[in-house]
Amino acid sequence: MLRPIDLAREHGLSAQAIRNYDDAGILPPTERGETGYRRYTPLHAQALRAFLALRTGHGHQQAAEIMRAINRGDVESAYRLIDGVHVALLAERETRTEVATALGSLSATPVHRRPLTVGELAHRLGVHPATLRTWETQGILRPERDRATGYRHYGPGDVRDAEIARQLRRGGYPLPRVARFVDSLHEAGGADALSAFLDSWQERLTARGRNLLAGAAQLDAYLILLDQA
Repeated sequence: MLRPIDLAREHGLSAQAIRNYDDAGILPPTERGETGYRRYTPLHAQALRAFLALRTGHGHQQAAEIMRAINRGDVESAYRLIDGVHVALLAERETRTEVATALGSLSATPVHRRPLTVGELAHRLGVHPATLRTWETQGILRPERDRATGYRHYGPGDVRDAEIARQLRRGGYPLPRVARFVDSLHEAGGADALSAFLDSWQERLTARGRNLLAGAAQLDAYLILLDQA
């Protein structure tokens, strides 16, 4: 049998944290001795390892939901939660590739000598002009206005932002997230900085993929112990 302090020391946690995870259903049901102390076993130790590994890739809340589902015997719900994260990660990978392609095509496309009108840019992107106006209200596009007519003029930077916004929207990104993404591109600066931005994005995707694999390995080990029990 293991004490809370034994589990805590292995992972640099407090004994109270172990008890909190127990009460939250993250660990399997715990027996208590005659004195009322909780009795932990190697099964509980592996459950804790699985949760901490899952937390790195899934986040605390979802990792807790996965463990609770498994501990109540609802493995199907746990699998659905895990599958959903992998689907979202794949979608983000594809979006990152699309954005990189869009940036590459923009850098290879001759810069227009004159700004584009809302109709010309909408035609170029294959969207309705009203879509561009919506993106403007969300802070994604910031076209200049002709002082005499009030018409919008979209320069090369606006065209780039619109191309990227179209790719992100196709990838399912909500408008507020697209706006934050475009802002981060503005902060990045020139072509070299944009390349570094994409590299950093790829590194985050790779790291999360590895973290999900590590979590799956620990969870599989826990499921094996559950089957044996």
